[in-house]
Amino acid sequence: MKKIVSMSLLAVTALMATNGDHLLAVGTKSRGMGGAGIGISHCAESTLQNPALITCTKGTSISFGGVVFMPDVSAKMGMAPYKSSDADMSVIPGVAISHKIDDNWFLGIGMWGTAGMGVDYRDAAQTPQDSGNMHMVSNLQLMQFGVSLAYTDTDFGVAITPIMQYGSLDINFQGFDGSNVGDGVAQDFGYGYNLGAYYDFKNGVTVGAVYKSKIDMEYKNQLSRATKPFVDFGIFPAAMGDHLEQPAEMGVGIGYKYLDHTFAVDYKQILWSDAKGYKDFGWDDQDVISLGYQLKVEDWKFRLGYSHADNPVTEAQSGPAMINPGSYAQAGGNALNLFNLLGFPATVEDHYTIGGGYEFTKNFYVDFAYVYAPETTTTMKTITGFNAQNGQLYTGDSSVKHSQSSLSFQLSYRFY
Repeated sequence: MKKIVSMSLLAVTALMATNGDHLLAVGTKSRGMGGAGIGISHCAESTLQNPALITCTKGTSISFGGVVFMPDVSAKMGMAPYKSSDADMSVIPGVAISHKIDDNWFLGIGMWGTAGMGVDYRDAAQTPQDSGNMHMVSNLQLMQFGVSLAYTDTDFGVAITPIMQYGSLDINFQGFDGSNVGDGVAQDFGYGYNLGAYYDFKNGVTVGAVYKSKIDMEYKNQLSRATKPFVDFGIFPAAMGDHLEQPAEMGVGIGYKYLDHTFAVDYKQILWSDAKGYKDFGWDDQDVISLGYQLKVEDWKFRLGYSHADNPVTEAQSGPAMINPGSYAQAGGNALNLFNLLGFPATVEDHYTIGGGYEFTKNFYVDFAYVYAPETTTTMKTITGFNAQNGQLYTGDSSVKHSQSSLSFQLSYRFY
């Protein structure tokens, strides 16, 4: 097979998709507790989770750190062997500040890498019978900057966070005829908002709720040019648009503190099926459940967590194994599966987390976390070959194996 398409979504990060293209969580404390943070406060860290919970701040709190993200992805097309992606490490920074203005008003500022995805099969071996996974390279980078304003009065709190999002996308591929298609790097800024609220029952129980708006991004001449060769061959009825929209989210959480023990449960839904771009790729909405526990022992804190989210990538309807010229419309589902499986393998479902923290003084402390997502194997029917002599397309089962691990580290300082 000639390389059908080799996508290049060039950005700073490599593959960092966990729940779809979203990170499990943006802060080290939350990552150590399975991503939970809607019903329990992580102070400054809460700015992009539940901004109402920055009201735990006593004076000013500053946190900065990052995530070393290590995905392990390999894929095969048809009868070819598995080949490993070289996009196996990225570093994702995060900075958060929260400040108490007075007894009722609080200010938060945060900047994080929040989402991304991609693979790198450029060095995969290729033979006349083996496409080398099309030498596919895909990479998407998203970073958000938010300023939170929170209000609290006795038992409850509310907050709003205007969000500015930066995204970068670059698509290049080698088409059926061997020509290269691409338009260089496309960048865009998008704007949205987060809303948060909580209620403290004063018996150790706190409930919280959040809503995150859609953020529309337009990457000019990217998805449209990447899908046009499939239009030219009659596989897609029309080229896709250049909008790739980060979906809306809504969630609720409950936290319970008893002596030195803290328990947290979060539920949220990510609305992929209503987001531009992702709905064209057939992504389903995602239900995410996160469970977290923290134990405080003197100056130490120990954390455990678990999170589950179903794979949002579903198999599109497929055509027969051999598709003759003039009947390529039957291959539309196979082509979508090809993009999703090889280029955007957002397929992990379970995360197991452990973490902790140590307070050196009442002002200075450190937090750390380790997250592991066990391997999943996803198989779909895709386009696997193209005969340049007679114009036939071949289809078959392709598979991707995907696991992840990550280390998080964060330093924090409090000013009273």
